[in-house]
Amino acid sequence: MAGTDAPTREAIMLTLDRLAEFTPDLADIRENRIVGFNSRDVRARPFNLLRTSFAKRLKEDGCRMVGITSATPAAGKSFLSMNLASSLARVTDEPVYLVDLDIRRASLASEVGLKPEQGIETFLEGGIDDLASVGRRISGTNLGLFPTVRRTKNTAELLAGEQFGRMIDQLRNGSDAATILFDLPPAFANDDAMIILDQLDGFVLAVDAGRTTRKQVEDVLAMLSPTPCVGSILNRYRGGLGDSYGYGYGGPSYGKYYE
Repeated sequence: MAGTDAPTREAIMLTLDRLAEFTPDLADIRENRIVGFNSRDVRARPFNLLRTSFAKRLKEDGCRMVGITSATPAAGKSFLSMNLASSLARVTDEPVYLVDLDIRRASLASEVGLKPEQGIETFLEGGIDDLASVGRRISGTNLGLFPTVRRTKNTAELLAGEQFGRMIDQLRNGSDAATILFDLPPAFANDDAMIILDQLDGFVLAVDAGRTTRKQVEDVLAMLSPTPCVGSILNRYRGGLGDSYGYGYGGPSYGKYYE
């Protein structure tokens, strides 16, 4: 009938208090070197330093939804994603959300000992409409984790579909998270990262010290343009002669400081 408004999809609020609470097993946390939850751990110091400069950069650039990727596999991007998110969540009043979008090699759930029956992939396949049903609030923190159960086929189709747009809408417009981080596939693995970043505000590039080449970095920046790179993280850097800051896991002087 003329003049009748078309039906609209009801807005779904994705607040932290709607997520089921999950308490990670301490053995899993230690085995996977998730140190961002513990401010007293000397190994958390690099992430404590990183989170402040990272949050400042995001605020200056007006970024809220940021992907973390690498040029090639095994650069430590998932390790960095989890530790940065957990460290950041300890110092903000608003929630921090971490979303696993490396669908083929999803690993964030296993890093904290979570064994979900369904995750982000189920939402993208149309099996659920509310992301809160797969999200988990890490107990005692402001961190919300959205895991993925691995899929090995048709990942690009899932990410290019309407459900992906609905997921982004729920996260951007319906969540109470100040910062939303996405663990992405490696940039050169397939075109998944390019598809995802078209919907995000920016990305961080994880660089594997001694392995990632300058050309690879340049090629990634060119390939993912015009999405801005808001920073890079040099992983597994051990320092050299004259490196007095010890931005790795820290020398003996930092160990004493954290005792």
